[in-house]
Amino acid sequence: MLIARRITEAVAERARREFRAILADHDMTADEALAIVAEKRLAALVTGGKVRITAEHAAKLPPSLKIVANTSVGHDHMDSEAVKAAGVVVTNTPDVLTDCTADLAFMLLLNACRRGHEYEAIMRAGWRKGYGFPDHLGLQVSGRTLGIVGMGRIGQAMAQRARGFGMRVLYHNRRRLPAEQEMGAEYVDDLRAMLPRSQVLSLHLPGGEAGTLMTAENFALLPRGAVFVNTARGSLVDEDALIEALRSGHLFAAGLDVFRREPDFDLRFAELPNVFLTPHVASATIETRNAMGFKALDNVAAVLAGRPPIDPV
Repeated sequence: MLIARRITEAVAERARREFRAILADHDMTADEALAIVAEKRLAALVTGGKVRITAEHAAKLPPSLKIVANTSVGHDHMDSEAVKAAGVVVTNTPDVLTDCTADLAFMLLLNACRRGHEYEAIMRAGWRKGYGFPDHLGLQVSGRTLGIVGMGRIGQAMAQRARGFGMRVLYHNRRRLPAEQEMGAEYVDDLRAMLPRSQVLSLHLPGGEAGTLMTAENFALLPRGAVFVNTARGSLVDEDALIEALRSGHLFAAGLDVFRREPDFDLRFAELPNVFLTPHVASATIETRNAMGFKALDNVAAVLAGRPPIDPV
């Protein structure tokens, strides 16, 4: 097995012990990884986001390869259907990063509403000027209405956190959830009808399904002074439209973990004081990254033992 990305030491130790794995010291490209798989006649490839296996790669995969195990839930960085058509199993790591991602999404929400970036900048600059009663006011989170787009595992976890803050929750999804899963959230079948009611909007749907969901037109439908949060995919957002909405004051603030181009994101976001930014780290806790790596190894172990994959794509 080749692990074609840098991983945590706990995952590396298990991979060496159980699989005699070859461990990359950097995040490999697809060409680098597949060359080693072919040379060593390896049966399994554990991948990261830079292993962008295209249909062209899939057409000439090494015959020894039996499984490509993604260490993530998302697999839109590779042509999964082409890989499967070549007779190779593709897996991912669902379930293990739900709470971690919802935690960070709510952190973004809180910091956007309460001007976290601006307050911290004041302190790091030395805070030698007093501020008066009407200065640097944020938005109270409790009691606000949160609109969630995509009510899967992470969206539901976000709703749970919002309820703890006394927020009203609306959601838009491809289909309505059973009542026991809604837990008081209100289903809105038309996104355009939900946007004007959403004082805070948070995206929790996979990229690729909706294209550019948040256009200038849809941002304009949000109430003036709304807050926007995105831990889903940068591809869902027209960033020019988002920047204009933030500059004009139509949006009070935004909390962003994902961008159209990563890591070379649009630096105009960094110039805006009303944006709280994180570098695509929603799953970046010790517990979650270990769990993601272990889940990829579990899938490899199952397939190489002749069993069905645990988490097939």
